[in-house]
Amino acid sequence: MAFSSHDELILLGLLAAVATLMALAPTLRIPYPILLVAGGLALGFIPGVPRLVLPPDLVLVGVLPPLLYSAGFFTSLRDFRVNAQPISLLATGLVATTMAAVAVVAHRAVGLGWAPAFVLGAVVAPTDPIAATAIASRLGVPRRVVTIVEGESLVNDATALVLYRAAVVAAVAGTFSFGDAALRLVVSVAGGVAVGLAVGWLVALVRVRLDNIPAEIAISILTGYLAYIPASALHVSGVLAAVTVGVYLGWRAPELSTPAMRMQGNAVWETLVFLVNALLFTLVGLQLRPILDALSGHSTSSLIGDAVLVTATVIAVRLVWIFPHTLLARLLFPSLRARDTTVPWGEAIVIGWTGMRGAVSLAAALAVPLSTDSGAAFPSRELIVFLAFCVILGTLVVQGLTLPGVIRLTGLEEDTAPAREEAKARLRAADAALERLEELREEDWVREETADRMRGLYNFRRNRFAARFDDGDDGAIEQQSVAYQRLRRELLEAERAAVVELRRIGRINDDVMYRVFRDLDLEDSRLEV
Repeated sequence: MAFSSHDELILLGLLAAVATLMALAPTLRIPYPILLVAGGLALGFIPGVPRLVLPPDLVLVGVLPPLLYSAGFFTSLRDFRVNAQPISLLATGLVATTMAAVAVVAHRAVGLGWAPAFVLGAVVAPTDPIAATAIASRLGVPRRVVTIVEGESLVNDATALVLYRAAVVAAVAGTFSFGDAALRLVVSVAGGVAVGLAVGWLVALVRVRLDNIPAEIAISILTGYLAYIPASALHVSGVLAAVTVGVYLGWRAPELSTPAMRMQGNAVWETLVFLVNALLFTLVGLQLRPILDALSGHSTSSLIGDAVLVTATVIAVRLVWIFPHTLLARLLFPSLRARDTTVPWGEAIVIGWTGMRGAVSLAAALAVPLSTDSGAAFPSRELIVFLAFCVILGTLVVQGLTLPGVIRLTGLEEDTAPAREEAKARLRAADAALERLEELREEDWVREETADRMRGLYNFRRNRFAARFDDGDDGAIEQQSVAYQRLRRELLEAERAAVVELRRIGRINDDVMYRVFRDLDLEDSRLEV
């Protein structure tokens, strides 16, 4: 279909508006998911802007896999293991509790039938990994809080989507089996993890044999799809498959990638994830107008009242759950008390307030069938979609904007552990380089003046390049430079090995390792072969 000049101008205006919102986010100090959703909401009501309906498959299959893979890839496996108990209780118990509470409120107060009420509960039960991480990580909260919130949001989608399918089947076919739903949950989780590990193992076999940076980056971008799509075809959790393959390959990344690959790959991923998130949140904001058009038979006051009630229920259930959950963790896992790894009350309050919903909930709402098996229209489908959107908007805006104040009220101090771990890693890397230097000093190819020349590095570099204009140069300076490059790369590799060993034994997490790797890789890239 050909675009008219008017359509092209509208598209240009939308792109310019998105770019402006992305540029304004750092200046306004507003988390970009909030600003982009609000901006998309405003754009949707501008006269002349076409009604854009976000296809569910565009999010669940087209957009979500690489974002989940990226989140899993950069997740610290050590931190995830340490906080596995609170993450698992939030990702299962809280999801089921939220679904049930929202269903009761939607049935009793809003007037939905039980089946569509449970569908709505399942839709708004999972938190969003993108929104939660983007908002929490920039506020300097303790790393454990970010780990728990991010880990919960990466895992709870599997629980919510299984419950969602069961609720939709009950609404469409009129039947429900608790045993079948429980079995589906177990199979979905185990199957998703198994598919992710299998795909990760196969991808690692391919990547370890590749020496082509564009091909490796392309494979890394496709890996999320390679796990998500087969898992969905097998009716197991595609979300967990994409997260699992990311975590697996993130753990094996040091042996699968070269310094140049890491530098270019990280740059590509950082840009890709930011751009996709920006477009996705803007599209979420643009959905309100077509949603409202389908609700012309409802009064504005009743819609606002229902939206506030359901959103308040979602927020309240999380806050009420988090404190019994903290006590339950202390009672069920005495070893946590001994290791002092239970969540302190201040952190529990922040975790309770960091329950933003996002595009996954909206995609699930839009994926609700149009009709039942009897041919009748799916009951209250338009209202389900509207209420899900309001929960997303309410949690993003209300909780997201007030989260800094909540952090201040709880008295949480900025986490200094990452800085300490990074200093430890850099000290150990330097020690490893010095140890390796002493081992290599006796090698024939290591010249004494090369080992001691760090102070005169720039003078030597100038002499080296100046020698290329000297017709009488015998090549000695160039040979010395090649020997220095070999020595420097040996020391850099020793530093990398030392940092990987610290990560392996659990002294530092993946974030620290990648920060140190980035600096080492930059040094490596400056060496000329």
